[in-house]
Amino acid sequence: MAIGGLGQLDQEYDGSNLRIGILHARWNKEIIDALVEGAIKKLLSLNVKRENIIIETVPGSFELPYGSKLFVEKQKRLGKPLDAVIPIGVLIKGSTMHFEYICDSTTHQLMKLNFELGIPVIFGVLTCLTLEQAEARAGLIEGKMHNHGEDWGAAAVEMATKFN
Repeated sequence: MAIGGLGQLDQEYDGSNLRIGILHARWNKEIIDALVEGAIKKLLSLNVKRENIIIETVPGSFELPYGSKLFVEKQKRLGKPLDAVIPIGVLIKGSTMHFEYICDSTTHQLMKLNFELGIPVIFGVLTCLTLEQAEARAGLIEGKMHNHGEDWGAAAVEMATKFN
C-alpha cells in the first residue's frame, strides 16, 4: 500500500498570490472535515493567505463537478477569480453498483472541468472500498497513512503557479 504523497518536488511553490477554492461534499462529515483541514493546512504552509481560501459546500460527491463549475463562475463574476479549485468528496463502496456509477461519472466530469474552466481542478475525491480506508486516507488512523487533503493543497499551488 502506497503511503507517500506527491513525491519529490522539483522546486518550492509559493501560493502568496493565489486564490484557491475548496468545494466539499457534506456526506461522511468526519472524513471530509479532516481532508478540508489538511488542504487548508498545506495551503497556508505554502503562503496562501487565509482570506484567499474560499470554502463552499454541496450535498454529495455527485454534485462536485457542477458545483465546482458554478463556484468558479460565481467567483469570476464577483471579480475575484480562483486560480485553482479543490473539490473534496468521499465515496465508500456499498452493496450495490451505485458506488461504481458515482465514482466513474464524478471522476470523468471533474477531469473535463480542467479544460472547460481553464484552471486546475484537483481530484480530491477518495474512492474507497471501506470506511477504514477512507479514515486512513484522511489521516484519522494514527500511523496508517497521511492526510490526502495535504497532497491536494500542494497540488493546487503547484499547478496554479508552475506553468504561469
